[in-house]
Amino acid sequence: MHFTSEQRLDDGVIEREFTLGEIPGILWTPASASASAPVPLILLGHPPLGLRKMYPRLAGRARLAAADGFAAATIELPGSGDRPRWAAAEQARADLRRAMEAGERVGDEIIDALILPLVEKSVPEWQAALDAVLSLPEIGGPVAYSGGVISIGVRLAVVEPRIVAAGLFAGSFVPRAMFEEARQVTIPLHVLLQWDDEGNDRQAALELFDAFGSKEKSLHANMGGHTGVPQFAGDAVAQFFTRHLK
Repeated sequence: MHFTSEQRLDDGVIEREFTLGEIPGILWTPASASASAPVPLILLGHPPLGLRKMYPRLAGRARLAAADGFAAATIELPGSGDRPRWAAAEQARADLRRAMEAGERVGDEIIDALILPLVEKSVPEWQAALDAVLSLPEIGGPVAYSGGVISIGVRLAVVEPRIVAAGLFAGSFVPRAMFEEARQVTIPLHVLLQWDDEGNDRQAALELFDAFGSKEKSLHANMGGHTGVPQFAGDAVAQFFTRHLK
């Protein structure tokens, strides 16, 4: 892990950009974090739109996490932002746009091509980033995962024992293969669903929630579209992480 910049934000949060090989990322730590008082960590997931585009929302989420005493980290997803273009991903996104513009149902073949390779490529990178961040003396765990592509969160919840809780956003396409993986998830889950999400299959989201094997899982459904998440929904997620990370 190589830090490329550092700044202290107006609320005292320290924001550091880093690279991990070819992978860019950002780490936010509260002013209270130190080697003598290491803090828990939340991994901030996001859609494959690029860190620069997502930065305002990511930084806002990180600063809220810091106010609760947590560090937060994120990385650029494969084929996004300044990372090399990924021809298969570009083709899958083009096929998705074509189907949606034509008003057609988005078929399993398109969903698989769009999501499964992203999961396969990105999850090991998230794990490598987790290794690097947890090596810092001011970060001590436990660790949670929050938001982003829900299939990435599902895979991480299955394969990464250091993640003890996850807040998932049911706002992305889910390949059928991920339903079997969902049955292997056992950590506490807080799942957010926007009931009128124009780009999401509500029934598939409900079926995925039903498939999760966790004994503690809650589904929080609110009226509104993809970007209409109410403020109080974020407050509930924060309470969930406080309960499981402290």
